[in-house]
Amino acid sequence: MKVRELAVAGAYEFTPDVFHDDRGSFASPHQEEAFAAALGRPLFPVAQVSSSRSRRGVVRGVHFTALPGSMAKYVYCAGGRALDHVIDVREGSPTYGRSEAVELSPAAGTALYLPPGVGHLFVALEDETVMVYLLSAAYRADKERAVHPLDPALGLDLPAGLAPVLSDRDRDAPTLEAARAAGLLPRYADAVAAGGTP
Repeated sequence: MKVRELAVAGAYEFTPDVFHDDRGSFASPHQEEAFAAALGRPLFPVAQVSSSRSRRGVVRGVHFTALPGSMAKYVYCAGGRALDHVIDVREGSPTYGRSEAVELSPAAGTALYLPPGVGHLFVALEDETVMVYLLSAAYRADKERAVHPLDPALGLDLPAGLAPVLSDRDRDAPTLEAARAAGLLPRYADAVAAGGTP
């Protein structure tokens, strides 16, 4: 398995070997040994596994959870293709405001680890794009936060020729600066204490 730290402190990309034969392919998006070698600890205890199915052009995010009780995420694409963006929305982080995009698909088998407090967005590049999320905490609506995905300050490059399909929640989300001014962003020190970047 190949491991690469992303531009956002504490976030990682994991790309397994994919084995092909006349039946199809086989991959293991999470391998505990590789995760522990990269982060110095095993993957968090999984409290919830969730999935989403999206048509082409759907944009989900930028989502993150409030502290305390923020969740870490381990995310991969089980069908279709997605352009995934990892965004640092942690105030005081050395990589605050920075993001990195990674294309996810079953063919590549790549997965992403996002520590607590890090923002996440993906764009479905194909119909029937299925994303799977391993979460360190159960979903709680009162902990969910969002930043507007089209905020120019984020500088996210969404694919050309795709009309973004947004939920009402994402369409009404504040900009990064408005969220910061309102005290909605997690603090980096608190995120680290919650099991984020070592």
